[in-house]
Amino acid sequence: MLKKLCLADGVSSGEESVRNIIISEIRDYADSIETDRAGNLIVFKKGRERAVNKLLLSAHMDEVGFIVTYINPDGTLKIDEVGGIDRRVICGKRVTVGDKKLPGVFGLKPIHLCSGDSRKDIPKYNDMYVDIGAYDKADAEKFAAAGDLVAFEGYYEENDRAVITKAIDDRAGCAVLIDMIKSDLPYDMTFTFVVQEEVGLRGAKTAAYSVDPEFAIVVETTTAADIPNVGNGKTVCTLGEGAVISFMDRRTIYDKELYKAAFSAAECAGVKAQAKQAVAGGNDSGVISTTRGGVRTIAVSVPCRYLHSPHTVAFKEDITAVEKTVEQLASRIAGGNI
Repeated sequence: MLKKLCLADGVSSGEESVRNIIISEIRDYADSIETDRAGNLIVFKKGRERAVNKLLLSAHMDEVGFIVTYINPDGTLKIDEVGGIDRRVICGKRVTVGDKKLPGVFGLKPIHLCSGDSRKDIPKYNDMYVDIGAYDKADAEKFAAAGDLVAFEGYYEENDRAVITKAIDDRAGCAVLIDMIKSDLPYDMTFTFVVQEEVGLRGAKTAAYSVDPEFAIVVETTTAADIPNVGNGKTVCTLGEGAVISFMDRRTIYDKELYKAAFSAAECAGVKAQAKQAVAGGNDSGVISTTRGGVRTIAVSVPCRYLHSPHTVAFKEDITAVEKTVEQLASRIAGGNI
């Protein structure tokens, strides 16, 4: 299931393929499935008992990518980013363009034609293009148009420990919620699979307003810098050390009681958990926690190297740790034990 989710293209505003996979996975298990006007999936699943607290569990369907802005006279495509992407990882990467998944590759002026310091500069989007093998603009216009979304080409490999793929952010979170919907839940719970997180948390804002929960668990993926030449205190989190629990980021100061409860839930579930050791980034918690009269919110994340790139790395044991932690924490919240 994770492989299917990660190989699907779902650049922000183009999440249809991901949404369709999720619906096909949960349709026989959910009690209600609604797609709202924004494109979010709002799912309700009855548990063995009625919930004491109304709980929302949320993950986002979209991934970072690009959009065609103009077709050059030579038939190459000018693009801009959709979501935050490190431009250093782009050149030479394979992509797919538009609904028909037209293959292309990121191009750049050859280094032997560059001079001086420009050889060392990080290329700007104005200096890059996507090459689809067109003869000229008229030829390219048969296959592509301004407004077409451009995704990193799908890739998925795994070994005994790691998964290497695009879009772990946040297809891992989606996979966790799908597993929960398929399970025998102890209490009623509502799940949202939301759109456009990468461009401003837009889907979660409307979905949370519709659900109007008292509590929320955001299941996410977060950056790990446990790599060579990164000093202590800057790694943020570490692969193999379990679920990442956030106390604060650039959008949210998390509920302190839920923060402690998440570590307790991981301990009870027999899995590892770690604190996110940086106040950086943000996720859908930022808008969910401030919805209506306020929502008590916590984020539980999968640690991931090379986030927002064509080839991210995550450990399967950490995904399992997130799932077991969220299951235990959700049961406590919905059951009124928080």
